[in-house]
Amino acid sequence: MATETTISRPAPFVEDIGKDLATQAVAMTGVPVVTGGIGSLSKMAGETAEGFQARQDAARAFDVRKQNLAGLAPQIAGQDALQQQAQTLATQGVGSYQPFLQQAQASTGPQAFQQYMSPYQSQVMDAALAEFDRNAQIQQQQISDQAVASGAFGGGREGVMQSEYQAGSDRNRAALQAGLLQQGFGQAQQAAQQNFANQMGLASALPGLQSGDISTLGSLGALNQAQAQAGLDAQREATRMAAYQPQEQLQNYGNLVTGIMGGMAGSGTQTSQVPDPGFLQTALGAAATGAGIYGALKRP
Repeated sequence: MATETTISRPAPFVEDIGKDLATQAVAMTGVPVVTGGIGSLSKMAGETAEGFQARQDAARAFDVRKQNLAGLAPQIAGQDALQQQAQTLATQGVGSYQPFLQQAQASTGPQAFQQYMSPYQSQVMDAALAEFDRNAQIQQQQISDQAVASGAFGGGREGVMQSEYQAGSDRNRAALQAGLLQQGFGQAQQAAQQNFANQMGLASALPGLQSGDISTLGSLGALNQAQAQAGLDAQREATRMAAYQPQEQLQNYGNLVTGIMGGMAGSGTQTSQVPDPGFLQTALGAAATGAGIYGALKRP
């Protein structure tokens, strides 16, 4: 039995493309991947000079690719003027209630009523006491006039009447003064208590105000963090593009080659066994051949 081998091959130009792709793929496996320029490298302990040189060459190539891809690098849009204005206004409003709390706090304590005393209280008291003294003098003059009319002027009876009237007048004057002071103190104390109540209301509102501040600052912080993260992501994507551009180009090249080869007959080697002809087949073949020759010779 004979052996028959059939070899099918693609077009020569396809073979050349495939060899070129394989050569580039093998060469790519020996190139280290770096994500920084030449200035970011330093020789590591135990690293060979050849290995460090390979990394330096890769870093220089990375710088070139990064410069070439600058127009494709992802960009991040900054905050517009309205966003910046909103942040400025929001941060200015944070803690704006603090002066009101400080003013309310000044209204507490045992001496807080003093700042609420009427600045005109002394003038009112002086005027009221002066009028009281004037009326007292009139009353004393009337007692003297009555003593003169009755012929008792300068006597003991007049002295007793004057003494009694003076004692009562002094008591009334002291009571009037105390009443005026008590009225002023009561009004000042009431104002201090009202302001204290206002302060307690502000103190109760303070957690809500602080919560609003925290929410505002947190929202602005999240916005700034998202902006910064977008910048980092864009920078990382630009670095990835520059670092893996050779691999991606080779992959695209491989896909192109695969597409070309996919439309052609596959290459390979096929082996088949062909049986040897038997004795009868050989004899018949020889007879047929002889008959053909004999016929040819008999034809004119």
